[in-house]
Amino acid sequence: MARQTRPFVFGKGYLTRDNSENPKCNVIPPVLLKGDTGDSATTSTRWRSMASKYDPASSATPTQHRVLKDGTSFSSQEEGSTDGSCHDVASKSSKNGKPSATSSSNFGPRGASLNTSGPLPGSFSSDLKTVNTVRSITPRPELPFLSRSIALDGANVSSTAEERQAVLRGKIAKELKIKVGTENMLEALLAKNLKQTKEQRLKVESELSSSNMKIAQLRHELEEELLRAQAQTSPPAGPLSSMFHGSPLRSPSMASQGPDEGMENGDVETESPTYVLSETLQELETKDMLSDYYVERANSLVELFKRHPTLKYDLAWHVFGLRVQVMLLSDSRDVVAAGYRLTRYAIADRRSIQIIRSLHTDELVMLSLAKETKATMEREQALKFVRAFLDVKDGVREISRGVVRTLVSIAEHRDDRLRNICIMTLTEILVKDPGLLFSAGGIGILNDALGEGLFGASESLAAGFIHILDTPCSRKYLRAGCELEGVFAAFTDPFGDSNHHARLKSSAKVISSMLKTWPGLLTLLHNKAKPIKSLLDSLQFPVPQARDLILELLFDALRIKPPSWSSSFLAGRRLTTYGRVTNLRSEPDSKQLRAFYEHENNNFDLTIHFSTLILAVLIEAGLIKALSNLIEDETDLSLKRKSTLLLTEVLKLAHHSLPQSISAELQVLPQLLPFANSRDAENQHVSTSTVYQMESINRTLTRSDGMHVSPGKYIVHADISASLLSSDQGKSKLSPTMDEAQFRTAILDTHVLSSVNFMKWKWDLIHSIIEGPLTNPKRVDEAIRGSKFMKRLMGFYRPFKSRFSMIRNSKPNQRYVRTGCALIRTLLQTPEGTKYLAGNKLLRQVAECLAQVDRMSGLTSPSPVFSRSSISETLSGGYFALLGTLSSEPSGLHMMERWHMHNMFYHIIELRDRNDLIQTLLGNMDFSLESHLRIILSKALTTGSKDIRIFATKLLRKYVVGSVSFPSQMADIGNGEWVVKLLVTQLYDPDVAVCEVAVKILEEACNQRSCLEYVVKCRPSLDHLGEIGAPLLLRFLSTSVGYHYLDGLDYITQEMDDWFLGQNDAYVGLVEASLSRAYVDQPRRNSFAFDDIVDMQDIGLVPPHFYRELARTTEGCKLLEQSGHFDEFAYTIRNFDLDEEDPEVLLKVKGCLWAVGNMGSMELSAPFLEETEIVESVVRIAENAGVMTMRGTAFFVLGLISRSRHGMEMLIEAGWDAAVDRKGQSLGSCIPVDLSKLYSVSFPEYKPSFEEEQAEKERFKEAATDSDPVRQKILNLIIDMGNTVLSKRAASDLHNLKAKKPEYFRQIPLFRKILVLFESHHFRLPARRFALDLFDKSVLNRIVRGEGVDIDDDDDDNDNASDSDIHVHTSLEP
Repeated sequence: MARQTRPFVFGKGYLTRDNSENPKCNVIPPVLLKGDTGDSATTSTRWRSMASKYDPASSATPTQHRVLKDGTSFSSQEEGSTDGSCHDVASKSSKNGKPSATSSSNFGPRGASLNTSGPLPGSFSSDLKTVNTVRSITPRPELPFLSRSIALDGANVSSTAEERQAVLRGKIAKELKIKVGTENMLEALLAKNLKQTKEQRLKVESELSSSNMKIAQLRHELEEELLRAQAQTSPPAGPLSSMFHGSPLRSPSMASQGPDEGMENGDVETESPTYVLSETLQELETKDMLSDYYVERANSLVELFKRHPTLKYDLAWHVFGLRVQVMLLSDSRDVVAAGYRLTRYAIADRRSIQIIRSLHTDELVMLSLAKETKATMEREQALKFVRAFLDVKDGVREISRGVVRTLVSIAEHRDDRLRNICIMTLTEILVKDPGLLFSAGGIGILNDALGEGLFGASESLAAGFIHILDTPCSRKYLRAGCELEGVFAAFTDPFGDSNHHARLKSSAKVISSMLKTWPGLLTLLHNKAKPIKSLLDSLQFPVPQARDLILELLFDALRIKPPSWSSSFLAGRRLTTYGRVTNLRSEPDSKQLRAFYEHENNNFDLTIHFSTLILAVLIEAGLIKALSNLIEDETDLSLKRKSTLLLTEVLKLAHHSLPQSISAELQVLPQLLPFANSRDAENQHVSTSTVYQMESINRTLTRSDGMHVSPGKYIVHADISASLLSSDQGKSKLSPTMDEAQFRTAILDTHVLSSVNFMKWKWDLIHSIIEGPLTNPKRVDEAIRGSKFMKRLMGFYRPFKSRFSMIRNSKPNQRYVRTGCALIRTLLQTPEGTKYLAGNKLLRQVAECLAQVDRMSGLTSPSPVFSRSSISETLSGGYFALLGTLSSEPSGLHMMERWHMHNMFYHIIELRDRNDLIQTLLGNMDFSLESHLRIILSKALTTGSKDIRIFATKLLRKYVVGSVSFPSQMADIGNGEWVVKLLVTQLYDPDVAVCEVAVKILEEACNQRSCLEYVVKCRPSLDHLGEIGAPLLLRFLSTSVGYHYLDGLDYITQEMDDWFLGQNDAYVGLVEASLSRAYVDQPRRNSFAFDDIVDMQDIGLVPPHFYRELARTTEGCKLLEQSGHFDEFAYTIRNFDLDEEDPEVLLKVKGCLWAVGNMGSMELSAPFLEETEIVESVVRIAENAGVMTMRGTAFFVLGLISRSRHGMEMLIEAGWDAAVDRKGQSLGSCIPVDLSKLYSVSFPEYKPSFEEEQAEKERFKEAATDSDPVRQKILNLIIDMGNTVLSKRAASDLHNLKAKKPEYFRQIPLFRKILVLFESHHFRLPARRFALDLFDKSVLNRIVRGEGVDIDDDDDDNDNASDSDIHVHTSLEP
């Protein structure tokens, strides 16, 4: 009969909810968590309430159900764990069969009370101090682990472990079958009337719950048997030192295995992280073990922190910190490195860093970093430990100046392996706390690293300087921005070393990054633009590499995208062919785009405006003269041509974007024309040739305007099929009017008639014949009837010939697809060709291939032509391009209907496992004509998978925005109504991603007024989209129809309040993010995917603004006047203090500036500008604000204001000028007439306060003086170690002094003073290493162990504790 015992209550224990996904009842040893108290009465009461839910006869030994930390308990209904049961304490031991640390306390005398009045041995009292226990007390020995007796239907209990395990497995299998049957019965009952089967369903659910509990119990018992069989014993481990008191409740066998070893056969998700942490920390208490023992356990704790990131917030630092201290004081470098790594992963917030610093980690880190290079692992982990401070909010405030001084000494030591990472760490400190780095003397080191040009992350280093140049309070630590001028030295030095080319490339990247930011640009302009002038002047040095990099730098700075033919032109080819072909290809597109956007295109590109300013600065610095001289002097033809191309692009850009007062003077080329008119034959020849070549380039660029609408703007080609079908550029076509003899000769030259092998055919000539002579109906009839040319060509494309369909899918092989599409298109243009195509086997076989993937057709094939692998690896997907060409003509649609292709398309769209096939089908079809294809597209838009719906939605863009030609010009939206209707339908898609794509496409389409009015007519509801639909709603405001529609929904007044109260501030971040992305992100080119086409249109553009859209209509302007918002914005801007640096104030003023600029860009807002005279205030900010990014915002806002006629007039009165087009309309690019107005930048001088200066002097004086003459001599010699001249002699004297009087180098006060000297002055790394090695290691051991400060873990409110409260000395914080 089972023995009954009273419920067990764990005295002073800590019980917590496991952090794992499946919580279980765990006993947590009381050395980790804080704030818990063990109330025995409460525990007993809860135990009784829980035990009442279980059948007492089901177990011989009652299972212990413990209380959670939050006061809840686990009941029999808990099924969050894997097996649905609540495990005992014993089951929470590691999976190797070792019993729990508290298992020995579970079994005692029947009458004994285990709820002792005092704390258990090894536990900690409520005030978090170690309780000293009497070591002579012997803990109760562990008893064998008892499990529940198992009733085996009258059979005796098995005697061996194998038999017991087999029986348990059999019972589990039986219960699983019962469970399956119960679940099936429950499903059957649920299918019937619930009211009629309610009673039966409750019984079945009760039986299912009971079955789950029994299965869980059996699995638990099987687990116990397995653990017992694997249990191993090991000798008990003693305490590491007298400082740490071990817990007698700990199982000795736990130390014999690695902490992770027990997890090998277990589920990591079901582990108790707090229990594993406690056991591992107690294992670290063991002394006299090999270093691998401690490293392994430290690494296991790191992995534990990774799996359970919240665990570090519950650490008891008075225990964890002591374990870490001992590791950091170890003689093994690997153990010290593991200690740093473990401490780094335990950092949670600034408070935890303060506690860690109280463990004297500053001294330990300084000592580790100063060690020799052979201690690589220790030094690396110490540096990573310091860098972890930077990842915590305000963590940089906890980095002492002494540690930063050490990093500076490593950064200046060129041969040190950690030099580069130290430079990056110092750069991060520069960004977060420039005062700290300045006081530690680190800015000069970063300046040297930037100037030498060999640092790998020079752009990041320059970004740090640029960041602190923005505000006066941070740039006071710099010397008038001279730190950035060192990068120009690589170009001005004509005699470089072996690393000269690497230095040039690195310096070019840094200069490019500076020219893309306001702080960088204004700093370079500060001293009369001398750095930029020196860069242009360096073009005169005959160094080809430097010249080429400078030209590339100028292309990048001006955001000039070289034309597609530039590489061939630089190689020496002529321009005539490129110009003609490009013109033929791009002219229709450019005309159509201009027609599409002829009504309204109010997109304002910030990058163009910024590039205009850079262009004006470069021209004023002598760019035209420098390029002209380079063209005259350069002997390398490639560089000469590149210079000519750049000069032509610069002149063209200046003509279109600069005010006429500047651009008119440039077009006469005063540097070249005098030489062209001179009598010097050589100079005249060169100048005349250059002028002629520039004229040729300009003509070619003019023809290819459609390829890049504006400088720096990437054109995204949305038409996949059009890009695939385009003919090879540079190939001349044959004349359609050639005679019969010439036609036959051309056919013979293709080798189609002489060879069956298509590899021998001349495909370029075939393509020319198709697009040339075969457009003549007479030649088509001759090719069909007079020879086998057409038969063999069509036979090549037939799928079952296994020729075209088996060709590998590669870029060169796409010519077969292009030729096939051209062939289909040509045949459809003539009656003879249409008749021949309809009767050819090609379409019939393609239809049969489609039937192979149509599950409704009944046709199958072991290797379908359109299988997933075939489409990706071969050109079989090209058949859809052929069908797409076929679908562009009515006759082609009739052929597709004849072979029932539309029916098969319907079925293919329904396939759930062939997204690749559906995308290929939809991406190549032409939906311009009204047909079944539009219905198929609509079906894909609504019933397809998420990826298909997004893909199909993006396809609609080219029919409402892109370059697809409709039967008539889109002067009216009539031909595009079906597209708008489908897009409006997509606004109600259940997936937000689909709705977002539809909103962006509709927003772009609404640039056309007729389209906008039709969208408003559809009256879409966008309330469910929230912020996603806001841009589209803003577009509605631009018309009176849309205004009244939104006014009826009460949208305008609510939105106006939102923008006035907070949305203006959020808009600032949106604009700056768009501008940053324009200069940082590089969009993909020559890509046929749709992934980025919508986003690419918004890069660098001013996002839609509520007030701008409101100011488009007279109704909106009346509402603005009534609200008085414009006056509020103007008042804020006028009262802005130019020296203001408060981020909140700057954000508020920027929001007001963008609101005024967006409203000022509309013609109807002229009265607002005139009444408030706000333009002068904006000009004042743009020219004189102390924060450089504030100047940039004002500059862009002036560009917006210049887009209106009244705004441009007011700018001219303020001394600014704007660029205009041929019609006299502003282009939105304005600059001051006198550019020097932008050059004034103030660099205030840094002056520390008198109190700080005096405190520093007193501190150094105290550290440098001593009453003892020997110590004074040592201090003087240490100071001499910082002098390069005296260091060698001082080192010798110190060495002799230590040999004579070694006891002085074991004194803690002397060691502290030397650390203060290291913190106050600069010492090179070898000097630091030598001085620290003089002292005995026992000095640091005594400091760390004997003078630690107790930290109360419960005091969470003292987050702003000063360094003096937690550290041995106060570091000077600037």
